[in-house]
Amino acid sequence: MKIKLLLAALLISATTLFAQMPKAGDTAPLVTGTDQNGKDFKLADLVGKKIVLLYFYPKDFTGGCTKEACSFRDGFEEFATNNVEIVGVSFDSADSHQKFIAKYNLNFRLLADTDGKIADLYGVRTKNKQGNPMAKRVSFLIGLDGKIVHVTDTGNPDVHLAEMKAAIAGLKKN
Repeated sequence: MKIKLLLAALLISATTLFAQMPKAGDTAPLVTGTDQNGKDFKLADLVGKKIVLLYFYPKDFTGGCTKEACSFRDGFEEFATNNVEIVGVSFDSADSHQKFIAKYNLNFRLLADTDGKIADLYGVRTKNKQGNPMAKRVSFLIGLDGKIVHVTDTGNPDVHLAEMKAAIAGLKKN
């Protein structure tokens, strides 16, 4: 019996570890989670109401992640004007997110994905040099219909802001 349970657990782990990253045109996985204040978040609550910029990043307080978060913070008014809600996700705790938000005056929510379930659904789990789990830097723009409009998959934080702005401008033309 123990062997069957172990095999089942391994199969489930392998399936989530090797999940495909959704691409433009795919329906976005309707994740749920907890934000920096311990409040529940359900992506399904935003579908049909807001365009969602769901971005995954490796770690609070690191150079590239801080740069990316601050660029989204600085572009917040433009995003809000275009009915876009920004949601960041990393493996960091809610407490770490609270400190990160306070230090850099971030004006959007951060989800504490400490068990990696959200990262797994989006196929963005990776490991750092020490072998610890973290999320890859990947941004998803999710349209009002719940479909992914654009994916930016690069380690360069500057590209995320530029590509998301361009994708939003493209939505306005349609």
